[in-house]
Amino acid sequence: MTGLTHINASGEAHMVDVGDKAETARSATAEGYVKMAQATLDLIRAGNAKKGDVIATARIAGIMAAKQTASLIPLCHPLMLSKVTVEIEEDPALPGLRISATAKLTGKTGVEMEALTAVSVACLTVYDMAKATDKAMEIGGVRLLEKTGGKSGTFHRPEAG
Repeated sequence: MTGLTHINASGEAHMVDVGDKAETARSATAEGYVKMAQATLDLIRAGNAKKGDVIATARIAGIMAAKQTASLIPLCHPLMLSKVTVEIEEDPALPGLRISATAKLTGKTGVEMEALTAVSVACLTVYDMAKATDKAMEIGGVRLLEKTGGKSGTFHRPEAG
């Protein structure tokens, strides 16, 4: 672990200067889940939620969120993302939906926050669209699975394989 890069010697928050960093291909993948009642999952699967197609809307919301990360998270750099994918799969063991997002670019700073923001907003969108049916839904497990590129190299969450 290194020191906090967003805090200067005086303890003040600042945006990191990435101007002298080399551009490299970078990617990050994050995941999360929305646990819900089986009846809620069945409703979403059937496409009968009152607000519309929950999965398609959550996917679009996640992609849009990744593109807006710098507006949402203080001190994040605005990035020219080359790709964002959001995958949403049923998980009967929860029961609920597992959501993963991958963000990619060639640039001077990483895309971990974009992937994490995409997952978080996609999960929140699922909750928003199905809350009339199931206010007890639980959002959890939001975490970085892997990242590649940059000076710090590759990270793979050990239990993620």
